[in-house]
Amino acid sequence: MSPSDGRTRCAWAENSDPERAYHDAEWGVPLHGDTALFEMLTLEGAQAGLSWRTVLVRRHLYREAYHGFDIPRVAAMEDAELEALLAHSGLIRNRLKIYSVRKNAQAVLRIADTAGSLDAHLWSFVDGVPIRNRWRARGEVPARTELSDRMSKDLKRRELSFVGSTICYAFMQATGMVNDHAVDCFRHGA
Repeated sequence: MSPSDGRTRCAWAENSDPERAYHDAEWGVPLHGDTALFEMLTLEGAQAGLSWRTVLVRRHLYREAYHGFDIPRVAAMEDAELEALLAHSGLIRNRLKIYSVRKNAQAVLRIADTAGSLDAHLWSFVDGVPIRNRWRARGEVPARTELSDRMSKDLKRRELSFVGSTICYAFMQATGMVNDHAVDCFRHGA
């Protein structure tokens, strides 16, 4: 329970104020729109190997660095721009992660050409309807599923990076494709 408001939340959300606010307002809420989904895919990839809070508190810097996640603009970023981001103290300065954002934007444009939109393609994995799980304990929530395995395999085939199954499952949770709020969390039924 939060000491400030008495509401029961998913255990991970009580680690910090930013995580609590993110949990209460965004996590698990169905997210649509190519720009918003590209942003979350990028942030989940940046988080690989780190805590979510590490990325969450830098989110505004990622938005600035990647032109508000405008997909065509990111796809057209020059090497010099990406190299400059490697010196940006507010970003996670991992060369593979920084360069993958441009590569992923280029792949997303190809997906939009064939599927109509990134939104349509990604939401097709859940037939456009969020999956509502009923986990009672944190230990029950999987790190990956057969569905995230399929999404990961598909995105890798389409030449995206930092889209392993665990990242895809975290992405699905974050964007509301999967509702993994614990059953006693006040957001589970929302």
